[in-house]
Amino acid sequence: MVAMVKDFSLNKIYQILLIILAFLMPLTVFGANLIIVIICLIWLFSGDYKSKYSQIVSSKLLLASIFFFSLHVVGLLWTEDMAWGLHIVHKMWYFLLLLPALFTIVQKEYIKYYVSAFLLAITITEISSYLVWFEIIEPFKNATVENPTPFMSHISYNPILAFAIYLVLHELFFNKKMTNLVFSLYSFFAISMSINMFITGGRGGQVAFFVMLSILIFQVLDKQRIKSLIIIFIVIPGIFLTAYQTSALFQSRVNLAVSEITQFSDTRHSHDTSVGLRLNYSINSFDVSKKHPIIGVGTGDFRVEYSKINKINSPQLADTTNPHNMYVLILMQLGVVGLISMLSIFYYQIKLSYNSPNKFIRDVGVTLPIMFLVLMLSDSYLLGHYTTLMFVFFSSFLYKDFEKN
Repeated sequence: MVAMVKDFSLNKIYQILLIILAFLMPLTVFGANLIIVIICLIWLFSGDYKSKYSQIVSSKLLLASIFFFSLHVVGLLWTEDMAWGLHIVHKMWYFLLLLPALFTIVQKEYIKYYVSAFLLAITITEISSYLVWFEIIEPFKNATVENPTPFMSHISYNPILAFAIYLVLHELFFNKKMTNLVFSLYSFFAISMSINMFITGGRGGQVAFFVMLSILIFQVLDKQRIKSLIIIFIVIPGIFLTAYQTSALFQSRVNLAVSEITQFSDTRHSHDTSVGLRLNYSINSFDVSKKHPIIGVGTGDFRVEYSKINKINSPQLADTTNPHNMYVLILMQLGVVGLISMLSIFYYQIKLSYNSPNKFIRDVGVTLPIMFLVLMLSDSYLLGHYTTLMFVFFSSFLYKDFEKN
């Protein structure tokens, strides 16, 4: 009896902490990290290790995640820059400990509370963004009037906002039990968040928004693929052109991207621009990867090796510690082995989603990895705090077989 009460109390504590974490993760690094530390410490010292171990080894996704982290540790063996290697390993620890810990404590009946807490936090970020944009309050933290993303940079904000918009739209289309009031509120926030997407400057997140919307259309129309494609070819350009005509920031960012791409030269004498630098990073990194195709240069040697090739290929440009492309980064650090390991995480996510009988789990479980697979072309989104935490947090319950566990 005492053991049952203890287990019940511990589970309640876990669920409260998870809901708090879902709320804090888009708002504060310190607050979210504090909750993460508390959860992990309780998890590590709360016993029941046999059950935890059984759940972990029975999940191919968790094994893929742990293997991905482990490769980063093994990659230290042929790393020259051990300090930077340890820095990268530290950034990857979510895949070793946090994802398995969350996976073993999430509960099916609390998923709606996790999602609601996350959306409440996004609502706060959105309202704050508008208050800054309308100059009702002074810009704070990362925000400016021209690019109002107060709680994080636009690089992280727009992808997270895109995923939040997807969750709201999915609820609108598939929750048939909504009252008229709730439906109206969700509709309002779906529209206001979509507008917010284009008054902020995260181009990667804006691409993710269009990808998300395309996926949602397929999910809403189910097996009507031709009809889905027709609607996509109408809706996506329509939203794009509307945003382009009405948002000065979006228009300038699109024009800048087009200009930077067209001006980029194969001779690598590109201008020092956002897109130009990213293209240059990839070209230089591939030159290094061709010499170390299987196991890469080592976990910590990206910046060392990039500096060497940059002096040869593009000495007029500054060195970098990040190619702003997750695929390129992993390929250079850990070679084809590392890249396959990372992609296996997304493979198991999609596979597990298709096997789920739950519509919400199936749809969101497919959308999350596809969005990240697209996003990672523009930046290393599994290294950033906000985006990695969102990825890991939602992965902890979207791909868990609750009936089995």
